[in-house]
Amino acid sequence: MTTAAPVASLTDRAAYDEAVDTALAAIGAYYGDGESPLDDASFDALARGIAVYEQEHPEHARADTPTGKVGGGAAPVGDVAHTVPMLSLDNVFSAEELLKWQASLARRIDGSVEGGYAVEPKLDGAALAARYRDGRLVQLVGRGDGTHGEDLSHAIGSIVGLPERLPVDATVEIRGEVLMTRTQFERANEIRVDHGAKVFSNPRNGTAGTLRAKDRPYVIETTFFAYGAVALDEVEFLRGRTHEEVMEQVRALGVQTTAAAEVGLRVYGTLEEVQARVEEIGRLRAELPFGIDGVVVKANSFAEQDAAGFATRHPHWATAYKLPPSEVQTKLVAVEWNVGRTGIIAPRAELAPVEVDGSVVRYATLHNPAFIRDSGMMIGDTVMVFKAGDIIPRIEAPVVALRTGGETAIVLPEVCPKCGGDIDKSGERWECADGTGGGCGLLAALRYAVGRDQLDVDGLGSTYIEALVESGAVGDVADLFNLTREQLAEAARSEKRADSLLEQLTQARAKPLNRVFCALGIVRTGRTLSRQIARHFGTMDAIRAADAEALAQVNKLPGANAPKIAAHIAAMGPVIDKLVTAGVNMTEPDAQGGGANGPLAGEVVVVTGGMLGLLAGHNRTQMNELIENAGGTSSGSVSKKTTILVAGESAGSKLAKAQQLGTRVLNEEEFAELLGEHLS
Repeated sequence: MTTAAPVASLTDRAAYDEAVDTALAAIGAYYGDGESPLDDASFDALARGIAVYEQEHPEHARADTPTGKVGGGAAPVGDVAHTVPMLSLDNVFSAEELLKWQASLARRIDGSVEGGYAVEPKLDGAALAARYRDGRLVQLVGRGDGTHGEDLSHAIGSIVGLPERLPVDATVEIRGEVLMTRTQFERANEIRVDHGAKVFSNPRNGTAGTLRAKDRPYVIETTFFAYGAVALDEVEFLRGRTHEEVMEQVRALGVQTTAAAEVGLRVYGTLEEVQARVEEIGRLRAELPFGIDGVVVKANSFAEQDAAGFATRHPHWATAYKLPPSEVQTKLVAVEWNVGRTGIIAPRAELAPVEVDGSVVRYATLHNPAFIRDSGMMIGDTVMVFKAGDIIPRIEAPVVALRTGGETAIVLPEVCPKCGGDIDKSGERWECADGTGGGCGLLAALRYAVGRDQLDVDGLGSTYIEALVESGAVGDVADLFNLTREQLAEAARSEKRADSLLEQLTQARAKPLNRVFCALGIVRTGRTLSRQIARHFGTMDAIRAADAEALAQVNKLPGANAPKIAAHIAAMGPVIDKLVTAGVNMTEPDAQGGGANGPLAGEVVVVTGGMLGLLAGHNRTQMNELIENAGGTSSGSVSKKTTILVAGESAGSKLAKAQQLGTRVLNEEEFAELLGEHLS
């Protein structure tokens, strides 16, 4: 993997001066209220351009240049002296640059690296030093200029992973990164909206602003990951010959370290292994619950670190391998309104095309009308686009500091953009009042119904569905089972294809209840909840007889959603009756605990990687069905509750976490053998 090394092209002194002013303003804003007007990639490009220009024209270099200074020279210094300098890292952007760093390191230690390379994620947050005296957390200090930092002790008690009391009376300074996980970021913006405050544009800026905020009427939670430790008050509490050994001691104190992350600390003997790990972390990046902007590579041996020494603002023995940006800035050009399969009216942002994490993004989700209202988003705004962790890119908030005055308000719809009917605005997500499977959203509902995870009618694509709807042959999902060979042949323009579709529909009649129920597209449900409902009630008759209170008893079904689900099931009564008449199956195998004696009874199972052998071709939905039919509980993430991890091809961070927790790990063949007759 090679990442682009962004460099802003500065052609003359005027361009250089403007670049320095822009960089200093961005740094000042970031260390002020946390809202920098530049995204990380843009700032990197600017900083590298400034450095290149200064190398070519040293006589033009300004005294206030950010080059060679911790925090760009604009970080709030504060009056707390660091015990040892708290420096930042130099960057590399490609495998070639990593090789150059290794060669430089080898020259400084007068030989090749013998103690290995420690590799850990470069977390996208704010550096912090946590000082413990006699086991109590007494002070938090920001990085500042590397020699002095701000006292941030007011944040004690709000940072996950940084306990206020250690299990032993240790005196030590632990250094690490504070960040917001994606869940914490979303919750933070909800809290700020509730208090009439401006929403954060991204987790990194939100973390910076939160650490410095005092006397707020609310508390915003952040998370800490330790990546180092130094002596405090001349007390040498932690001892070890390597970074890995010391970090294990920090972990034993109850402080969260980078080893706890899904792509945590590992040590490798060769740079080839390091490069492979960098590429692996790059692939796993989207699965992480927090943002990273690179991978830190450092000499593991303290002896080799001491031999390599330090530059003015960074150690020679460590570097940060920057990954392609997963969040960048662009312009919001327009907003379009679409109607989903269940009648949800969803806004979609049209963007000025921008490259994010290797692909060009032109559209992003805008969540819902409430989000647009609360964020104050306007057409023409500069917005931050996120891709990591999301199949569909999203934006979170406008960069208000970059407004020009030419922005215009986003007009919210007064009627359904699909059918022109009334809109139900009772919730944050607006819905078409006629969006329950009838006219509005019918095509989307039918496409969903025949999908692989529902009725699995292979070959009945959008073109054929549209032709059947336009001809009047299909008005709901039940009509599919009453289609004649002639109607299908006319829509598909092929008698052979019509015969194939008839066979597919015959097979669809025998699908288990959970697939049939899911095909109805009931609001607030999906594949997982459809399985839970079908297994809980066993028959469609029992589901139809259930009121909201009974539905709320279903595992994983939020009680607040039960009334809407019950109402939609009732509204779909005529369609369900037609399905029954058409001979569609209405029962669920192994329902009501029928799998209680199965081979996975009592097991909590997570599946990761691609399936081979007897399980080849099984997607995640089908694997979850197998697990639940065999009496187990399927889960999407590894935790202490997980009892089995099924590791397929290219298993990644989930396998590493399972091994760390001591979870039982099975390959595809072993899992298929355990399932036995349930697999068939």
